Amino acid sequence: MSLPCSDQSIRPKKMQSASLPRGVEAVRCWCGDLCKVKEVTDFSDWLGMKFFMCANYESDPPESISAYLKPPSPPPLCMYYRWIDTEMPDWAVTEIRERGRRAWASLDLEERHAKAEAEEKAEQKKEWEDYCVEQMAFIDEMIRKNEEEKLRLEEVYRQREKTREAERERKRERARAAKAAEEAGDGKGKYSRWTQ
Repeated sequence: MSLPCSDQSIRPKKMQSASLPRGVEAVRCWCGDLCKVKEVTDFSDWLGMKFFMCANYESDPPESISAYLKPPSPPPLCMYYRWIDTEMPDWAVTEIRERGRRAWASLDLEERHAKAEAEEKAEQKKEWEDYCVEQMAFIDEMIRKNEEEKLRLEEVYRQREKTREAERERKRERARAAKAAEEAGDGKGKYSRWTQ
């Protein structure tokens, strides 16, 4: 058992009532009253360790309105506390190791999830970039084919227009020749010229 202590900076904050261990005599605090026995429930280096503390409060403890909601107790009157245990019990050591193992396992799982998520995002980004490149290549190919088709159609229209213009010129030439022949014949041909 340790010596009495008044250093409140290291006094446990989370505790529960406990029974006095065998072979340990009850002690009195600085108030002169018997101390109560408490056990540390806070996840710390003192988990499961028992200690004596003053049984008196600076003020009356508030009444609890529910078994699940307990208001915080006021500070002890004389701030006396004294450790009964000098080492953590085996169950507390096992609990701390198990919590540490679970914490590391949880951290490892989170890291693996984050890594998998980052890899999935990178894969999705790569797929999107490949899709964009493929679409751009497709669009460029369509533009090239449209340009080729446009040039081909322009050449076809140009040839048709040239053919039509040649046909019109041939007809004009025939019309001019027929007109000139008619004017030169002046009614001397097969059919007589009409008179006014």
